[in-house]
Amino acid sequence: MTEVVHVALGNRSYDIQLGHGLLADAGGLISQIMDRPKVAIVTDATVAALHLHDLKTSLDAAGIASSELILPPGEATKSWEHLTQTVEWLLSQKVERNDVVVAFGGGVVGDLVGFAAAILRRGVRYVQIPTSLLAQVDSSVGGKTAINSSFGKNLIGAFHQPSLVLADIAVLGTMTPRDFLAGYGEVVKYGLLGDADFFDWLETHGPALAQGDADARLQAVKRSCQMKADIVARDETEKGDRALLNLGHTFCHALEAATGYSDRLLHGEGVAIGCALAFETSARLGLCSQEDPSRVREHLAAMGTKLDLSDIPGDLPSAEDLFGLMGQDKKVVDGEIAFIMAKGIGQSFVTRDVPADVVKGVLRDALNR
Repeated sequence: MTEVVHVALGNRSYDIQLGHGLLADAGGLISQIMDRPKVAIVTDATVAALHLHDLKTSLDAAGIASSELILPPGEATKSWEHLTQTVEWLLSQKVERNDVVVAFGGGVVGDLVGFAAAILRRGVRYVQIPTSLLAQVDSSVGGKTAINSSFGKNLIGAFHQPSLVLADIAVLGTMTPRDFLAGYGEVVKYGLLGDADFFDWLETHGPALAQGDADARLQAVKRSCQMKADIVARDETEKGDRALLNLGHTFCHALEAATGYSDRLLHGEGVAIGCALAFETSARLGLCSQEDPSRVREHLAAMGTKLDLSDIPGDLPSAEDLFGLMGQDKKVVDGEIAFIMAKGIGQSFVTRDVPADVVKGVLRDALNR
């Protein structure tokens, strides 16, 4: 059975199709939005080895010709070098403005290919087929596309909505436990930022979800996508509510920069740690009860995700240096950092009224924990 979440953006609206074994139906679903039966697929080596054959078989069955570019896996691929490689390859494939490019992979591939599609011929259509939990619940939805800079994460990019998102829950079964739990950092974020009932549900069903319960995974992905779709429909270009989706990310992006965007810290792991730090900061500011950060940490611990700076291997910079890295966050305005704080679980809000010494104190304690 296929579930559908609609992203309502006027003439740029699109559907997120979710289901088990959806990859086998990809050709038929993509054919419904095509002008000519030809697609260019961009993926990474890990996903290609696991799933590319199945995708191409589905496209072949629908009479769709396909070619593919296989990139190296990992956050380092979100670079000028690989963006140039991707755009030049798409041009070599004679991709036209009304053709369809397929981003087939996790968040790195989705972000990179979405940006390539945004700038190729001033904008070509693309389909997201996310293969990681993080990509299915977050990065494939909403049209944020980007690459990284030496100055920070996702600082070079564009808003460019996909024409279709196909989330096959079954492919999550091929993820490593670490990668899956990293993606869970983005799932729990949704409950923490705006849906206390969802967080309650995750406290009950999270362990089964992590252990492979297919129905629990489908429900978690669907609820996450619905929440993001609703927020994006209200605020596509992050002028207001959409900033809430960055709960934990200001801390996370600083930690990713400090670890060189390497596999020392996966993005979703940084989000989980960042959410715990955001709630700790909120409690110190008297915005939420002391019980809320404890409850967040207890759930993350129960799920086996990273939740402390001490969970990151290797040395980290000082609290002052980490705070300095936050200054390169995309949400900085007039030199002031926008933080997502919380009045309680499910009650997040955006504020610039967070004293630097409080944040540094939280970071200092976390480094010494």
